[in-house]
Amino acid sequence: MGLFKSKQQKELEKKMLIKRTINTMNKQINRLEDQKQVFIEAAKKAKEKDLEAQYNLALSGYKMTVQQQRRAQEMLLNFEITAQMKDVTMMTSDFLRGMSEISKEMTKLADAKEFAKIQAQFEQAMVAVETQTDQMDNFMEMSQETFYNAGRDKSGKMTDAEFEKFIEEQAGLDTLSDDKINSEIEELKKKIESEN
Repeated sequence: MGLFKSKQQKELEKKMLIKRTINTMNKQINRLEDQKQVFIEAAKKAKEKDLEAQYNLALSGYKMTVQQQRRAQEMLLNFEITAQMKDVTMMTSDFLRGMSEISKEMTKLADAKEFAKIQAQFEQAMVAVETQTDQMDNFMEMSQETFYNAGRDKSGKMTDAEFEKFIEEQAGLDTLSDDKINSEIEELKKKIESEN
């Protein structure tokens, strides 16, 4: 076992000590109850045998035991009440400690410096988003231009109308028969070859 005990271990040991003390006091009260019975029996025997001195001794012992038992019961009650007060005090202490931590966190959150820091971060983020948007727009423009240039016929002999017709025909390919498709492809090839 380590030299240093955790807060939970210390608290557990304290609770066990309180429980042991209460058990010890209860046992003492029960022993005193048994002792009262012993003195009662002794007083009965002394009375039966007309032994006045022994009777008085038993009666004194009984009275002394009653006083000790009453004192032990008072001590037990005081101990239990004090233990309960300690629990309430600990609960209050934990509550106050927790409230203190929450208050500190709330103060940090409400601190104007935090707002200024967050505002600065937000502005930086917005500038970054704006820059990224500009870069994306430039990229898209360049991509469109690249696609346009790559898709143009270098000879420039295919007109926009012909290209549009070709696209419409390609879009309707699924409704055409295989023979018609093959013949149109052949015609297109011939046209392209003649233009070159």
